[in-house]
Amino acid sequence: MRSGNPVLSEDIFRRERALRGTESMTIAGTVNKTALLFAVLFVTATFTWNQGPAPWGLILVGALGGLVVALVTVWKKTWAPLTAPIYAALEGLVLGGISALFESAYPGIVSQAVFLTFGTLAALLIAYRSGWIKATENFKLGVVAATGGIFFVYLINFILSIFGVSIPLIHGSGIFGILFSVFVVVVAALNLVLDFDFIEQGAEQGAPKYMEWYAAFGLMVTLVWLYLEVLRLLSKLQQRR
Repeated sequence: MRSGNPVLSEDIFRRERALRGTESMTIAGTVNKTALLFAVLFVTATFTWNQGPAPWGLILVGALGGLVVALVTVWKKTWAPLTAPIYAALEGLVLGGISALFESAYPGIVSQAVFLTFGTLAALLIAYRSGWIKATENFKLGVVAATGGIFFVYLINFILSIFGVSIPLIHGSGIFGILFSVFVVVVAALNLVLDFDFIEQGAEQGAPKYMEWYAAFGLMVTLVWLYLEVLRLLSKLQQRR
């Protein structure tokens, strides 16, 4: 069974085994690596934010570079201690620029999105650790299927946008557009539960130490997605005022 997050899966942790006598992955170590990645992201995001409301050059560099580094990280997991911080820095360029654009259009929206994103992370982590939410097989199947469906819709929208056509359901601020964004935010949030579960399994199965960086990278991918979708939802709600 795969996680909804394409970079984390149970098979990955089974394949990546620590050699006898070497350090193994731990949950605490993964948490520390995740905190370091977000510190890097915050620094570069702040830099882009201070460049003005439309730093398209930095956004483009971050988006293309982040995609390349992400693919390299997935392909070569042993490089994660190096590539994960680079990915965080590049994503910071993207998020800082996009956040500046949204903030210029809807003052105060970025602080709301940040609060909701990390509030959701904390709430789901507490629910998961307390056993209120369990990543059962049916739960995993549902989240993976929903994530795949969203990816398919976004892919179709991207192809249509090349020909100057857009899907109102995605971009509109009507009832259906808002409900779609709410659905995507919920699915992105539920992917965090799957990430928690697979990270825990990696620690239990004795994955090598460098997998802490890889797991932190995977968790960041989900959180970046969640943040962007929260921004999109809040902007639609602002448009209806």
